[in-house]
Amino acid sequence: MQTSSIPNCMFPRTDVQEHLWGWKWRSSYWFVTFVVWLGIIVDSLSLALCIPVVPFQLKALGYTDVASLTGWLIFAYGGSNIMTSVPIAIWSEAYGTRKLPYSIGILSLIVSQIMFMEAPSYWVMCLARCLQGAASAARMVIGPAAMCDQSPSKVVGRQLGIVLSGAPVGLLLGTPIAGLLYTHFGFRGPFVFSSIAALPILALWLLIIPIPLESEREGRTTASSGEVQNKASPVKVLHLMLQSPRIVAGMCLAFIHGMLDNFMQPIVPSHLNSVWGLNVSQVGLVFLAPTISGFIAVLLSGWLADRRGVSVVIIITSALAIPWFVILSIARYFSLFIVVNFCAFFFGSGVLSPLLAEFASASRSIDGVGYAHVYGALYWAFGIGLTVGPVLTGQMYDNLADGWMDICLMAAGLHACGIVAFSIIGQHVQSAYEERDGIGQSEFWLQIQDSQLDARNLAKEQGVRNGQQY
Repeated sequence: MQTSSIPNCMFPRTDVQEHLWGWKWRSSYWFVTFVVWLGIIVDSLSLALCIPVVPFQLKALGYTDVASLTGWLIFAYGGSNIMTSVPIAIWSEAYGTRKLPYSIGILSLIVSQIMFMEAPSYWVMCLARCLQGAASAARMVIGPAAMCDQSPSKVVGRQLGIVLSGAPVGLLLGTPIAGLLYTHFGFRGPFVFSSIAALPILALWLLIIPIPLESEREGRTTASSGEVQNKASPVKVLHLMLQSPRIVAGMCLAFIHGMLDNFMQPIVPSHLNSVWGLNVSQVGLVFLAPTISGFIAVLLSGWLADRRGVSVVIIITSALAIPWFVILSIARYFSLFIVVNFCAFFFGSGVLSPLLAEFASASRSIDGVGYAHVYGALYWAFGIGLTVGPVLTGQMYDNLADGWMDICLMAAGLHACGIVAFSIIGQHVQSAYEERDGIGQSEFWLQIQDSQLDARNLAKEQGVRNGQQY
């Protein structure tokens, strides 16, 4: 079967696929989702494994001001995320490759873990953490993009929710595993474990057989027989994305939720200790509540986004998060704190899956802008928020009279700002299309969500399905 006039190295010819071992399950979007999900688990696990043990190693190397040095290591990781996410996205789309950047990201993770555990000085630790940040950017940009390449548009939200659920799973497993390995094998134990855990991900990733579904449209993919023919330069892609109100609104939300993602981590232990006298082990158990709630939220919100629409889920979850953060600011009973903390992060985390689905939808509507492009922009904005958030809350908690209340109210305010920004920009999208086409509101949203996005790819998806068995 002839697939397209623009096949590339991301999408091998379908007549070759049938002769490959296990090509049916290896090209299934469920298999791709599973591999990307495992990759995100290992990514968050490798980060969580090092957090409890790094202060002890810094002391063993003779350093003082361990808390400050640990904070700068986290900053190095976040800064590397920011600087590398966009170049990785441009590389993936310009050269029509998914496997190579992701594979290099996994190998870079392994190298970074070895560098960190053998680091003789602090600057080597910082260098290793920068390398790990770049490796994380490769997996977080390329992984969801590859999953969107394989998945029909009608289930992208659900699949993205499944993929994102790997992050809380990794964080949930990381701390207890780190303590156990550190106790029995010393400082090197957690890093050896995370390096070994990355190897199966690389093997599974190389098994994936890409197929030309929605990403096959003109402007998204490149190259024929190794020849690169991307019509959109990086400058043109940037111009196209900045002209898209949906992408700009999504980047604003990504920045806000990047801040909120690590907003409470630097201050919750101090707050729990000062108010209720909790020790380190008890504080670790408290962190289970937002982790479990985040796992449930990303799965449920992704599923709802496919059925009720991205905008509805984003606005409702953000609105429902606001009162819980307000209550959290005045919670004086420990049992109330646990329940409210669970609910606040449940609704706050519910934005993430629809947000990724919105970026995928925006990419499909703009010729020349690929999935890696939009996810590179998303991860760039998210990384800035992730880097700024903990620093800001740490300063607020230490220097304001009632830092805890101010931070909780600020979290509520950020959710409100996200709703306002998303709604206002959404109205601009609606007005522009109504002015151009003279259509009503309900017809506008039908055109945006159905005709413009799904119908554009229907013929190509149907052509692939006629030639292959799913």
